[in-house]
Amino acid sequence: MANNIIAQLRAQRKQYNTTEQKLIDFIINHVSEAREANIQEMSELSGVSTATISRFVKKIGLESFREFSVSLASVATQMAASVDLFGEIADTDDTIAVAQKVFGGAENALAATVSNLTATQLDEATLDLISARRVGFFGIGGSSIVAFNAYHKFLRTPIDVIAHPDYDVQLMQAVKLNSNDTAVVISHSGRNKDTLLIAKKLHEQHVKIIAVTSFKDSPLAKLADLVLLSLAEEVNFRSESMSSLIAQLTIIDTLFTLVGSHLSQDTQSVVDTMRDVIEETRSH
Repeated sequence: MANNIIAQLRAQRKQYNTTEQKLIDFIINHVSEAREANIQEMSELSGVSTATISRFVKKIGLESFREFSVSLASVATQMAASVDLFGEIADTDDTIAVAQKVFGGAENALAATVSNLTATQLDEATLDLISARRVGFFGIGGSSIVAFNAYHKFLRTPIDVIAHPDYDVQLMQAVKLNSNDTAVVISHSGRNKDTLLIAKKLHEQHVKIIAVTSFKDSPLAKLADLVLLSLAEEVNFRSESMSSLIAQLTIIDTLFTLVGSHLSQDTQSVVDTMRDVIEETRSH
């Protein structure tokens, strides 16, 4: 579970059933009470049975209610106090209020995402990228923006990278990869059928899969060897969370920076060569 358990519960609320959502709503709306309550008190305050709370704790990856309480207590006071600051955009919001909520949502997404990432995950992803014969970046719809951004950045490294905006081409690229390769598959929901077909083909080819998604229990996450969660709460006017897109782009930037630092000399050589080539295309 994320270091900021409130942020993760808030971001992933929709993946839980109605009763679990009721419990989540109590926790994020009554942080102080939730932190201090034992399981019986939380049951009475939230209207959810102790048995359901116990099952929920294990469902989110914690061993016991005590560990759950410790996670709640560890949430920074300022973050817990601000969970309601950025929510639904109302018809009465003026221009500045809308801008503040959009920017605030992006800030919250970045804070929640980085609190969930671990050095172990990032080191593993970096090693997978560096050691791969070829790296493919895959994404459909809004996620294709992230995939192509990744491709554009990693072209500046010695790594052999592939990506393409056309879905059929992505599918063909996927089936040509093998166990010596790594694929980064990006999907906010982790449930897009076209993306899942690509992931299944990659899995069949024994390609190492790094999933960048917002839902750890999604079909994509279950197919992946490594999951990097981009956490963001969806609000109205968003079919796919815009804040999640910002988090995904920042995850890619982080991986690029880590790879670049590991391959610094070779990366600099590639960058210098590209700079010289691009300079030749410019008029003086």
